[in-house]
Parts: sequence; structure tokens; C-alpha cells
Amino acid sequence: MTTYHFIGIKGSGMSALAQILHDMGYEVQGSDVEKRFFTQIPLEEKGIPIYPFQTENIKKDYTIIASAAYGEENEEIRKAKELDIPIHRYPFFLGKFLERFTSVAVTGSHGKTSTTGLLAHVLEKFKPTSYLIGDGTGKGEADSTFFVFEACEYRRHFLHYKPDYAIITNIDYDHPDYFKNVEDVVSAFEAFAGQVKKGIVACGDDEYLQRLNAPVPIMYYGIEGNYDFNASNIQTNESGTTFDVYIRGDLFGTFTIPGFGRHNVLNALSVIALCHYEDVPAEIMMEQLKIFPGVKRRFTEKKVGNQILIDDYAHHPTEIKATLEATKQKFPDKEIVAVFQPHTYSRTETFLDAFAESLQEADYVYLCDIFGSARENGGSLSIVDLQDKIPGSLLLKEEQVNQLAKHKQGVLLFMGAGDIQKFQQAYEGSLLEK
Repeated sequence: MTTYHFIGIKGSGMSALAQILHDMGYEVQGSDVEKRFFTQIPLEEKGIPIYPFQTENIKKDYTIIASAAYGEENEEIRKAKELDIPIHRYPFFLGKFLERFTSVAVTGSHGKTSTTGLLAHVLEKFKPTSYLIGDGTGKGEADSTFFVFEACEYRRHFLHYKPDYAIITNIDYDHPDYFKNVEDVVSAFEAFAGQVKKGIVACGDDEYLQRLNAPVPIMYYGIEGNYDFNASNIQTNESGTTFDVYIRGDLFGTFTIPGFGRHNVLNALSVIALCHYEDVPAEIMMEQLKIFPGVKRRFTEKKVGNQILIDDYAHHPTEIKATLEATKQKFPDKEIVAVFQPHTYSRTETFLDAFAESLQEADYVYLCDIFGSARENGGSLSIVDLQDKIPGSLLLKEEQVNQLAKHKQGVLLFMGAGDIQKFQQAYEGSLLEK
């Protein structure tokens, strides 16, 4: 049996895929930079070896899976080519691998990680299910009926996949370093929809998805209009959100989720639609939706003294707005403090006004320096440009985090896709020093 060697194993998709193959009984190892990432924790827990990049990792009888982030500059890529070993790029390998199962791709500009996790959580109670989630979580079942996976639109990577089903949560302009405008994003999703084999579940509340063309049936879900699946009578309390689900006008049942905010209702509704199509009993859906523990870095809460600390991946104005809405619903009587680290100069520049508008929904705003991407060379923009657009906002350095302690009863919302976690960790550390 071959050994699967992952070049760039700490990438979220790569880590998840390595876990899946390991769970299915294959020999798996990988290499990456020596900086520590949260995606390596499940690899370590499963005993999957992680090595520094070095030519000695590449052997003739290995199957090489490489992250799209690494090219000819990587010594292992060069060594594999010298030895004439085929290099399987992550999206290509995953595209072939998922053909073994009834595959469900979850995609969209926002909400795909949470929705993938929720769908896997429900389906695995029904039939054996393998899944790959964008937070670096993967689980493999050798006899799986379903394979649920997150499909990313960035650089049109999802065009490597031809799934049986797809859930499309929404379409929004993002990744301005690649997409020219929202119509360019729409064209990518149109192309992806054309590759789905059996059916699509799409959000009818999204203006772009309403005009989606596809060669397979599209089932629409939403809150605002009359769709195949509708949520209504939405109520919240301290334990979560309850809503009624109607299927083509007929009451299907009342569901409860532990999350807050309209976006979480829509995510759950998409899962209900897909599961109903695959004949999952309503009781299983209700039971699993009610106890969903969430996914990593999506509204991850921690109580520290009288403060609530929340870690969230929100890095786009739409996501920030949704996260703040959910925070206010859950903690209506608390002071909401946003600690935000913009991710990439291109995104910050493109959405500068929109970031300012969405962040002003918080009671207080702290801004961390822009987290640049390896794909860009920085820019003339700085975090001060965003600060100038948000009255009363303050700049925050890692060594200054102790000033957050003055919000004694507050909810501190750490948001970003870079290394915003280090600010939260530094703050928690500063509290221990007192």
C-alpha cells in the first residue's frame, strides 16, 4: 500500500483530507513550515507525522498530494519532479476521490464552513458519512454513503469538482485579488452549477442565486419570499433560535438551533432541504440541529471573569454584520466590543467603506494592523485609513491588549482570518499576570 505524502499538510483542506485518508486506513504523512497552526492539532492527535520541508521526505513509492500554495520554489516539489513522481494537486485529487460516494458540495461566498459542518453532523446520524470542512476538520468512513465537503470559489478551485448535489448559500463580491467584480463571481458559480449531477439547494433570498441557471433541479430556500423551503415564526431566547419550516406551503415541523442570527437560520434551512431530498427522517434532523456544537473559529465562546470572549473568522463586511447581529441577539444587555484585524490589503482597500459601516454596529471598535497575504506585496493602505472612517475607533497592538480589561462586563469579539487569535491569547495572558 502506498504512503500519501502531503506537501503543505497544515492547510485547512489538506489537513482535513489527510485525516480522512488516515481514518480510512491509509498510511499518511506530510510536511510544512515549522510555524504552528491550529490545523495541525487534529493531525497530531491522530499520530500523523508532520515534517519540515526537506527532499528526504520524497520517496519513489509515495503518492504525492500538494497544496496549490506551493510551486517550483518548494524543494519537495522539485525533488518529486526529478524522480518523475506524479504530483496530485489538492483540488484535482479531491475531485477524483469524491466520485466514490454520494457527494455534496457546500459552497457560497459566506457560511460554507458552518453549513458543511452542520450538514455532516446531521447526515452522519442517518448513514455513514465522510466529511471535509474548511476549518481543518476531516473524518473518513471506509463504507461511507455520503461525502460532504466544502468547495471554495477562490481562483475557481471548485470547478475541479463534479458533485452529485450542491448547497449554494449566497453570492457576494470577495477575493478582489482574483475576481474583477461581482459578475465575475456570478460567472464562476454559474460554471460550477453546470457541473452538479443531481440537484442544487440554493438560497432564494440571494438576488444572484435567484437567476442561477443549471442543468439540474434547483430547490430554493429562504425567509423573505415563497420558496420550496421557508422559515417563519423565528424566535430567539437565551438557548438559541426556534423557527417553523414550511415545504411548499405545508408545515413540516418546528426546529431549534443553538445559534443566533438570520444567517444561522438560513444555513440550517439549507441542510433541512438537502436532507429532506435524501429522505432523512425529520426526527433525526430536529435532534441533530438542536445539539450542533459548531465548527472551529465560528463564534467560539469563552467566559473569562465577567467578560465573554468570542473568536470568529469574519473577515468580510457581510460576515462582520452577521456576526454582530448574532452577538446582539445572544447578549442583548451587554456591551459589544469589536476587535478586528483586516485580512489582505486588496480586500481592505476594496471594502474600506463597507468595513467601516459594518463595524460601527459595535459599541466600541479596536483595529489591529492589516494581515497581509503571501499573494500580495503590501500596499500604500494602512490600518489608519480604516480608523479614519470609524469615529472613536482605536488602534490596538499586541502589547496593548490589557486596555480591553476596562470593558468589564463586555463581549469581546475577536474577528479576522489572519492571526487575530494571538491578540486574544495575549489578552488572556495579561489577565493571568494580574
